[in-house]
Amino acid sequence: MAAAAARWNHVWVGTETGILKGVNLQRKQAANFTAGGLPRREEAVSALCWGTGGETQILVGCADRTVKHFSTEDGIFQGQRHCPGGEGIFRGLAQTDGTLITCVDSGILRVWHDNDKNTSSDPLLELRVGPGVCRMRQDPAHPHVVATGGKENALKMWDLQGSEEPVFRAKNVRNDWLDLRVPIWDQDIQFLPGSQKLVTCTGYHQVRVYDPASPQRRPVLETTYGEYPLTAMTLTPGGNSVIVGNTHGQLAEIDLRQGRLLGCLKGLAGSVRGLQCHPSKPLLASCGLDRVLRIHRIQNPRGLEHKVYLKSQLNCLLLSGRDNWEDEPQEPQEPNKVPLEDTETDELWASLEAAAKRKLSDLEQTQGALQTRRRKKQRPGSTSP
Repeated sequence: MAAAAARWNHVWVGTETGILKGVNLQRKQAANFTAGGLPRREEAVSALCWGTGGETQILVGCADRTVKHFSTEDGIFQGQRHCPGGEGIFRGLAQTDGTLITCVDSGILRVWHDNDKNTSSDPLLELRVGPGVCRMRQDPAHPHVVATGGKENALKMWDLQGSEEPVFRAKNVRNDWLDLRVPIWDQDIQFLPGSQKLVTCTGYHQVRVYDPASPQRRPVLETTYGEYPLTAMTLTPGGNSVIVGNTHGQLAEIDLRQGRLLGCLKGLAGSVRGLQCHPSKPLLASCGLDRVLRIHRIQNPRGLEHKVYLKSQLNCLLLSGRDNWEDEPQEPQEPNKVPLEDTETDELWASLEAAAKRKLSDLEQTQGALQTRRRKKQRPGSTSP
């Protein structure tokens, strides 16, 4: 039943325990999908992206450097490919023209064959984009163009069909009022539709807009939000603003034309790891370390539409772009069906149970010691008051 209904899931979430979770918001149900039985933290999902066939296939980037192919039509994993090279987890994943694009922490960007006939371990192209990469993002309008950025690794734009040098390299902002160098820490990148501009959010709570067509390589617009590092960002349906999330679970919408704050969204309790807006509906999906998937309405009246607890720490998500969310056919429910046992263990409850047992044993030992001391203090033949 879960496999048959996988195509109607609205949100796909990658977890720290290596599970791909599909969430149906109309039914308020979540299903777990794993490639090989029990989940393993060595296969933690660090990146998700749609395949070239639209929303019928999901590419799942795992911490063990494998990229798994999941079919949303059949609800099963249909193969995987090992992508070695460099160090760290995947910071970006993309697919174009039968090729797979990967980028890891250490700054190794590689292009691979993405078909079953060619499983060679040799990449078609390898670029060194600089260490400390935090994000690689593909340009939706030009799939062969990607952008990279990270900690002390300035924003760069690469044409995978051109030279091995970046087509745009951002320049750091001028020194601050103390004439000290401003550090670089680009956490997320987005391409603005209908233009060549890019927008970044940083670990120093800045939002910056760059224009490669401009003579200057510095930001053409810069604003700040809050006091904590920004960790994720997504474009709103109109493309005139972005929504950013930080390490304290705060969400805010920033206008990219004037650089002002348009509004805030509440409800998160942990660091934000994934954000995505629906392409046509005023809906925002968010996930993070508080293990809860939330769907907010980003137009007035703003507010929380859905909230689903998913048991594991959540790293990334994909939001379905289809418009007919409510047109899902009603499938007959099997009577007296016993639900399968959930193979996912919750470490939080396990640790709480162990702590409670330790506290109970310590309490019993303390009470026993007190009773022994009272008996020793009481002399033979004396009467207690």
